[in-house]
This record gives sequence, structure tokens and C-alpha cells, in this order.
Amino acid sequence: MRAVVITKHGDADVLQVQERPSPSLRPGAVRIDVRASGVNFADVMARLGLYADAPPLPSVVGYEVAGTIGEVAPDVVGLAVGDRVVAGTRFGGYAEQVCADARDVIPLPDSLSFEQGAAIPVNYATAWAGLVGYANLLTGERVLIQAAAGGVGIAATQIAKHCGAEVYGTASPGKHDAIRGFGVDVALDYRKRGWDSGLPPMDVIMDAIGGESLRRSYGQLRPGGRLVAFGASSVVAGDKRNLLRAAPQALRMMRGFNLIDQMSESKTVIGLNMLRLWDDRGTLEPWITPLRELIENGVVAPVVSDAVPFADAPEAHRILTERRNVGKVVLVP
Repeated sequence: MRAVVITKHGDADVLQVQERPSPSLRPGAVRIDVRASGVNFADVMARLGLYADAPPLPSVVGYEVAGTIGEVAPDVVGLAVGDRVVAGTRFGGYAEQVCADARDVIPLPDSLSFEQGAAIPVNYATAWAGLVGYANLLTGERVLIQAAAGGVGIAATQIAKHCGAEVYGTASPGKHDAIRGFGVDVALDYRKRGWDSGLPPMDVIMDAIGGESLRRSYGQLRPGGRLVAFGASSVVAGDKRNLLRAAPQALRMMRGFNLIDQMSESKTVIGLNMLRLWDDRGTLEPWITPLRELIENGVVAPVVSDAVPFADAPEAHRILTERRNVGKVVLVP
């Protein structure tokens, strides 16, 4: 089978299409013939050598796929050959075939394309875990979503609106009409100096930027507010690591996040790493299963920015790092 391989740490051109052995079916799993693979910022971090949990090189990354089931282990029930599905894969998703734990697989309705399906497992599980599972978002609360035009940002907007929240979202000005169309009530230009001045205090903030942004987000919380930190895109500048800027940002971020401050201000900082939760539980099931109802009810409406052929995988990564996407970037075999 063909797979997109990280051959060494470096810029996007280290991604190469290579022939790899097809995965062997294991108990409790299904083999999926992949029609689309989700591209996530964690994949970029792995390519740059900044993701400690990434598999050793040369490696095939990719957390999520959509496709049809090609083979089912004898001990699996409820899934059949030919079913349209989406799945969390915990690496290996950038390939024409992948094996996934049956617990991490949910049906893909005919109303959604395979490209849309590949946008569901990571983005929507992250948004659901952050907003509902850990921040316990309530009807009428106010939410700020950083990077609202990205895959998780759009997912978080849809879930927050489903919960009855008022949604503020950051994006560059050219994306404001788009994020309003996704459900953002107030669009904010994060490039404008002082963009956060005069904003009302927030109940929940979803922050994928990291660095100095986390301190700013923490200060924007009202008493009882919850900050969900789930990314560090500020570490990357264009297609390269940005460690010189990231190091001082990290030091500044650490000041003001001690337990005494949180206790006295009645604020909560929640770190969210879906891979760590996945490893601890042994499955993505607690966060992917609730998505089935959202899909069936039309709450989940994935937006695909770009569907990029395997051969052009470097371009898929550049679209992400250069912030050109409005929605999910996926790879197609």
C-alpha cells in the first residue's frame, strides 16, 4: 500500500509517498480502506521533531481516517465489510489502509463525504472533551474560541452553539464572514493590537495558540471561568520551528498559573491532550461515542478547506502552518 512517510525531521518536503506493507488485522479491530485522512497540527509538530509521543522515524502519522471497512476481526460485532466509517487511528492514518480498534470506529452517514468524515474524530472529540467533558459548558455562558477558522475551532463553535452559548471567535479579517457563517456571534481580529481590550469576561476559553496567548486568555476569564489549553501553534513560524520566540513565551506563560492564583481568583486551567487520554483509557470511545448523536442530529457539519492528494502532502502541511485554511485539511490517496 502507499503511505505518506516522515523520512526525517525538517520542513514539509521531508514528507514522501512510499510503499509500505498492508497492516495485519488484530483482534478487536477492523481494517479500513482509507478514502481520506485528517491532517492535524500534531502531525506538523511530529514532522518538526517537537512531538515527544510521535513514533520513531521513518514514520507514518495521522490520527483519523474515513473510508470503508475491508475486513473485520472475528470477535468484532456491529461492524461489517463495506460499512462507511470514520475512525481514530493513533498514528498510521496517512496510508491507503489502516487497522483501527472497533471501539474507535463510528458510522459515517451517506449525507457526509469521506473528506468530511476525516474531519470528525480528532477535531470534534477535542472540542467535545474541552467544552463539555471538562469545562462543563452551560447554556447562556460566553465562550472565546481561539483560531475559530481551523478544524477544532469550527467544531468548537458548532458544539458551543448546540449547548446554547454565546460564541466569540478569533481569526484574520478575511475569515470573519466565514466564521460568522459557522456560528460565531462576535468575530475578533487577533492581529489587531489590543483586540482583547474591552471584551466582556469569558466563562470558557478554548486556546490552541499557547505561549503568551494563554496568559492573555487566563486574564480574560471571569471568576469561575475555565481555560482549556490544547495546543501550541505559536511554536511554529511558517514551515519551521520557532523556538527562539517560544522559549520566552513559555517562561512568561508560567508566571501566573500557580495554584494560589487559580484558587484566589476561582479560575481553572485545563490541559487537554487527546493522545494522553487515549493512551490512559486505551480507546477514544468516551469522546467519539457522543459524536454519533451529534452527527445523526446534524449538529456536526464538518467544513473541509482542502482535500490534497498524497503526492502533494507537503502542501497540506504548508496550508496549515501558513494559516491558509478555513476548515479541515485532509489527504486523499
